[in-house]
Amino acid sequence: MATKDFTTNILVDQTPQEAFNIINNVRGWWTGEPGVDGNTDKLGDEFTYRYGNIHYSKQKVTELIPGKKVVWLVTDSELNFIKNKSEWTGTKIIFEIAKKGDKTEVRFTHVGLVPEIECYGDCSNAWSSYIKNSLRNFITKDKVQTN
Repeated sequence: MATKDFTTNILVDQTPQEAFNIINNVRGWWTGEPGVDGNTDKLGDEFTYRYGNIHYSKQKVTELIPGKKVVWLVTDSELNFIKNKSEWTGTKIIFEIAKKGDKTEVRFTHVGLVPEIECYGDCSNAWSSYIKNSLRNFITKDKVQTN
C-alpha cells in the first residue's frame, strides 16, 4: 500500500493571484506565539515558525509560480511532543492554486506527513484547522482567528 501524504483543500471566491499573494503572507495566517520570523514571499527566502516550545520548523521557499503554486522545503524541525523530534525535516509543504468553475481551489499537501509517522494525527489536525479556518478566513476576509 502506498503512503498517503496529508492533503486538504479549500474553495474561495478570490482570484488565484489573490490567493497566492495571501498564502505568501505567511505570518497573516500561520499563527502562533511567537509565530513566523523571516521573509516568506520570494524564491529562496527562509523563515521559521515557532509555537511556544512545542513546535519549531525552518522552511525554505523552493518554488513560486504566481497564481499557481508555492512550495516550501522544511530544512529543520523540532517537534517536542513526539519521540522523533525532526519528523518534518526534509518534508515539503505545497500549495497548488487553480480555477475551479467560478471559484479558486487551494490544494494543500504536506509531502512526508503520512499516517505512518508519529505526528500525523496531531499535525494533520493542526494543518486542517490552519488551512480550512485561518487561511480561508485570511483569504476571504483578510482577518484570522488567533489560537
